[in-house]
Amino acid sequence: MTDIATRVYDHTWRIDPIVRSLLDTDFYKLLMLQTVYRRHADVRVKFSLINRSSKVPLARLVDEGELRQQLDHIRGLRLRRAESTWLRGNTFYGRRWMFGPDFMAWLDAFRMPEYRLERVGDQYELTFEGSWPEAMMWEIPALAVLMELRSRAVLATMGKFELRVLYARATALLWEKIERLRKLPDLLISDFGTRRRHSFLWQDWCVEAMIEGLGDKFSGSSNCLIAMRRDIEAIGTNAHELPMIYAALAEDDAALALAPYRVLENWHKDYDGNLRIILPDTYGTKGFLERAPEWLASWTGIRIDSGVPEEGAETAIAWWESRGQDPRQKLVIFSDGLDVERIESLYHRFHGRVRPAFGWGTLLTNDFRGLASGDALAPFSLVCKAVSANGRPTVKLSDNPAKAIGPAAEIERYKRVFEVGEQVAEPVLV
Repeated sequence: MTDIATRVYDHTWRIDPIVRSLLDTDFYKLLMLQTVYRRHADVRVKFSLINRSSKVPLARLVDEGELRQQLDHIRGLRLRRAESTWLRGNTFYGRRWMFGPDFMAWLDAFRMPEYRLERVGDQYELTFEGSWPEAMMWEIPALAVLMELRSRAVLATMGKFELRVLYARATALLWEKIERLRKLPDLLISDFGTRRRHSFLWQDWCVEAMIEGLGDKFSGSSNCLIAMRRDIEAIGTNAHELPMIYAALAEDDAALALAPYRVLENWHKDYDGNLRIILPDTYGTKGFLERAPEWLASWTGIRIDSGVPEEGAETAIAWWESRGQDPRQKLVIFSDGLDVERIESLYHRFHGRVRPAFGWGTLLTNDFRGLASGDALAPFSLVCKAVSANGRPTVKLSDNPAKAIGPAAEIERYKRVFEVGEQVAEPVLV
């Protein structure tokens, strides 16, 4: 096992790369990338960093020169031969050859496009513009770099003994959580923690702990590099990015209303009826399900990623029952701001009614709350989202208005088109 405290203390390299591989990204990003490459390579998009925690002054905590070094290093990465072989020949979700030769030929030659970085007060404006298949690849590594540079800035103020105590406490905290979770029979849980992790080494250690502590209750990791190295399942399907950009490209309100379903029609075609998990909350879960075409009810399950998760799951159960489906056969994946107490609560409420599963993110791979002076290592909410497509602004409503993204006028238009009424804002921790 890596001695993380000693490695942090002994860090004397000119640059210690945070992202060392193009596979250090989430699996859903590569699955979406393939369908975008084949269908929408000519769409121009802009992604932008959004710090939802304005009280965290990133530009004061993270040195701009170091940030540029890390981003420039990523621009020099290419897919290694062993990594390409793993993607080409591995079995994902029981299916061989998930990634086609046309896509793999493009990915083998891929390099990250340019970025734009500017300091504005105590925050950074970091944007990525270009063709959709190119610009979208910045989301995960950009977030990982900023989160880890912030961690490194805090760790650099600590002595060797203090670092050992810090990591000993964090290790004990995680193991206590794992000991609680392994008491749940039929638990199904995976690592979703790449985007806002403490560091790559810590995420990898967390996965190692989950493998040892949970056995077959641990279903895999969203991180492709970790999944490859540890020979575990790579976990993921798709994200809000697809409906947000499809919606932005819609020519009128009628096309806008259909955009989320067009995403899933294309997804079904591109993956031959596999990977059938619905992410319904981009423009409101309740309305999405009420207007959903009949064929969607037969899909494998739903991911609940915003709002009150209990309400989202109950809405899904009622929808399946109204469509003649047995909810007990359906997968409900909870993935929003989870920690052990919420996982236990959701498990006990829904076990036996559906097949509950959990994508454990930031509070798996970055829970250092209360472990550093001034709580300086507490996680915070940092995202990188598509903000325009072919010059048109994107919008995300979410089941939690605190997560809404887009110009105010467009948000109101989308709420009208998708018949979203009053919403109650929930605190956004991570």
